[in-house]
Amino acid sequence: MSELRTQEITATELGGRIERLQLAMQEKGIDGALIVQKTDLFYFSATSQQGYLYVPDVGQPLLMVFKDFDRARRESPLEQVVSIGSPRTLPDILASRGLASPALLGLELDVLPANIYFQYQSIFDTSELVDVSTEIRLIRAVKSDYEIDCIKLAARGSDLVCARVGELVAEGKTELELAGELESYARSLGHQGIVRMRLWGSELFYGHLLSGADAAVPSYLASPTGGQGPSRLTGQGAGFRKIQRNEPILVDYVFALNGYLSDHARIFCLGELPDRLLAGQEAMLDIQERVKEQARPGVASGDIYALMVSLAEEKGYGEWFMGVGERRIRFTGHGVGLELDEFPFLAKGQKLKLEKNMVIALEPKLIMPGLGVVGIENTHQVTESGLVPLTRSPDSITFI
Repeated sequence: MSELRTQEITATELGGRIERLQLAMQEKGIDGALIVQKTDLFYFSATSQQGYLYVPDVGQPLLMVFKDFDRARRESPLEQVVSIGSPRTLPDILASRGLASPALLGLELDVLPANIYFQYQSIFDTSELVDVSTEIRLIRAVKSDYEIDCIKLAARGSDLVCARVGELVAEGKTELELAGELESYARSLGHQGIVRMRLWGSELFYGHLLSGADAAVPSYLASPTGGQGPSRLTGQGAGFRKIQRNEPILVDYVFALNGYLSDHARIFCLGELPDRLLAGQEAMLDIQERVKEQARPGVASGDIYALMVSLAEEKGYGEWFMGVGERRIRFTGHGVGLELDEFPFLAKGQKLKLEKNMVIALEPKLIMPGLGVVGIENTHQVTESGLVPLTRSPDSITFI
């Protein structure tokens, strides 16, 4: 749909990102960074084609593309884009462009597979390989105006999908049937299908659509909710359970548009809900409102987590807040951008301070075994006056 289209990334936008990376590299004495992780590569070059982006501590970056070169040259506004046939030729290509072999070479060691690390170690045999992933993630945590606009469009997609739930939900329909119909609609709006996560071993397909007691079934995913899922291998998300009356239906979906994400959860119900669940929902909404006022630039992300936990305990919901038992999730919100698990994390002990134009998915939820899940999730922009929601669907439970 035309309303969910965005502008292309400009050379000026990329230049600002690369300049921030170079300043961070200079502070650590890193001579050059080799960017290979798919999302980081897109962030700094505007293309996700297979290749390598070399960023020197001073000067123009060099994008070296294996496949597909012609497409990457069309997509990226970077000035220097060359073809490469083998990673073994990386030092020679750098030398041909007047780029000296770096004494300290930065790599994304948080995600780089060990075999590839050893390969780079042999290729850059005169360089010391160091981690530059934290610097990259900190840069990506603060969004530009262009990125905020992209996330606002994705949030609009979240709201449109949410509005469609009431038209599609029906008693006796399985979670997977409803999920398929909603996901088909999301695709028609431009949803990219892939929801990128940085954490190793984590993957997500649109999100979690869960109903009744099955919504409180835990899973391996770093998420307060799990669900039975369609199989043991994909043990999360919608399963074959049939939707019933008088139980909560959680629709916790990520809208992924033009690379950028919006994370959004709402509760629906056919009929009525027990007072216990209704009261729990109101408590989560109250926690959200309290945090929106407190989460301002300069506040440590761990302090926001502690506030939310204390509020849940004061309200009598500490036992079920963000999970049950020792393995409950120890965060209450997370950064959102090109990936679903970006900085900052509202997590126990985190000292990273919030900054203006960080984007955070705030998700106070109650996981109540035998009953289901209630709660809320909205994607927010950090402003001087607190959190401003970018997703606008009504927060209250939708009764159908």
